[in-house]
Amino acid sequence: MVEKKKTIRCAIYTRKSTDEGLEQEFNSLDAQRMAGENYIASQTGEGWVCLPEQYNDGGYTGGNMERPALKRLMADAEAGKLDCIVVYKVDRLSRSLMDFAKILGVLEKKEVSFVSVTQHFNTTNSMGRLTLNILLSFAQFEREVISERTRDKIAMARQQGKWSGGIPVLGYDISPEGKGLVINDAEAEQVRRTFELYLEHHSLLAVVDELDRRGWTNKTWVTKKGALHQGKPYNKNSLHNLLTNPLYIGKIRHHKEVYEGEHEGIIENAVFEKVQRILRQNSRAGNKLLFQPTAKKNGGILNGILRCKSCGCGMSHSYSKKQTKRYRYYVCQNAQNRGWSNCPHPSLPADEIEKFVVEEIRNICQDETLIREIVQQSHSAHKAEITEYTKQYKLAKKELAKRQRELDSLRLAVHQPDTAARIDALQEQVKQMELKAADLLAHITEIKGTVLDAEELAGACRKFNPVWDTLTSKEQWRILKLLLERVEFDAGDSSISLCFHPVGVKLLNEELTEPENVAS
Repeated sequence: MVEKKKTIRCAIYTRKSTDEGLEQEFNSLDAQRMAGENYIASQTGEGWVCLPEQYNDGGYTGGNMERPALKRLMADAEAGKLDCIVVYKVDRLSRSLMDFAKILGVLEKKEVSFVSVTQHFNTTNSMGRLTLNILLSFAQFEREVISERTRDKIAMARQQGKWSGGIPVLGYDISPEGKGLVINDAEAEQVRRTFELYLEHHSLLAVVDELDRRGWTNKTWVTKKGALHQGKPYNKNSLHNLLTNPLYIGKIRHHKEVYEGEHEGIIENAVFEKVQRILRQNSRAGNKLLFQPTAKKNGGILNGILRCKSCGCGMSHSYSKKQTKRYRYYVCQNAQNRGWSNCPHPSLPADEIEKFVVEEIRNICQDETLIREIVQQSHSAHKAEITEYTKQYKLAKKELAKRQRELDSLRLAVHQPDTAARIDALQEQVKQMELKAADLLAHITEIKGTVLDAEELAGACRKFNPVWDTLTSKEQWRILKLLLERVEFDAGDSSISLCFHPVGVKLLNEELTEPENVAS
């Protein structure tokens, strides 16, 4: 009796760095897929079958992993939906050795094999892995050479005072030819008035408040493909960037060097220099102001964990000095960037909230009923989060299918006026929606894989108490960072809630046995 071959489910991944030519009826992605299908067909006798799902990334670099089809591919691999990934060449999957190592790590864990149609090797033996690393090294070298040439070209253009691309700046539009900057009169007047406001108030936060009152935002612009980038309200940092930008006096900055530009300035040199002097004076004086950020080595043990629920942002560790005594606080980042009036409770005393959080964890150690309640609440929150993200994912897929149908119909009528521009705009929208859908799916997969376990939480909490007081502040911060996903302060009812980190709890439970095992 002939033994039946095991079915090998094969997924074909294709990628092209630019979207040039993708509108053609048969493009590079189609050619890569056809090569993959032919290769799989040649292995039919070994049980190989080609999955109908297409993983095509058109217009995405291989230098990173921010690609919608790649994210779907990895999510399906982790979900056990495929057995083999087929690519035309190794660099289609990645041009980064580090990223490729991450991908291979996931594939090996899930026992998913990897095949390149044009570069034959077997990753199950040392020679195959050596061949793969050599190929990847050349792919990464090629990418880095291209990047270096691009950087050199930009540097040379900046030295000649030319606009070399990038995000448009308030006060200027990119010329129709795309080779320079032209003044936008309405925005230029707004820029001039912003400089005048700073000369009046001598305070970034006071100007931010005034700009908010007027409803002024930074640049709103549209890409060549029709994607809208809406201007955002100013904060302290974005306003500082505007006031220190040499573009406004007709110059171009490249790293630390400033060159004469080809474009016309908006602000007079004397006004610009006066603003720079006041900014420098305020910066020196600011070293003596209250609530200065602390150095990382002296940071609080809730840094990166404590959040302001009212503003939806983090609270950073800061301090104030009165004579020789120092008082520690956690300050809402929204209050720091946009003014204290923008947060209902901009600061919290650090000692008190740190003591409260530690005592809460110690109380949990002694109460099994409380542990069960926390786990139950965590499961309910996870379920609600998965439901919400699944709903968003389905809506995104539905909208994506609608845009894809519209795109397909336009391609059939490409000869009609303005159709090409509409196709470009739709392709950009489809690309962004694919990325959004992939992100949502990856997030759903991640949530499903992180469920808080009662026994693990109880074990970690029991081990927390004996070692806590023996640790340095840096080690204490690391333990809390593992144990807690976040600590939220709600200014509405002055409540503090702890959200435990499922993966961190597991790691901490395995690691936290003796004080000396806690790496700083």
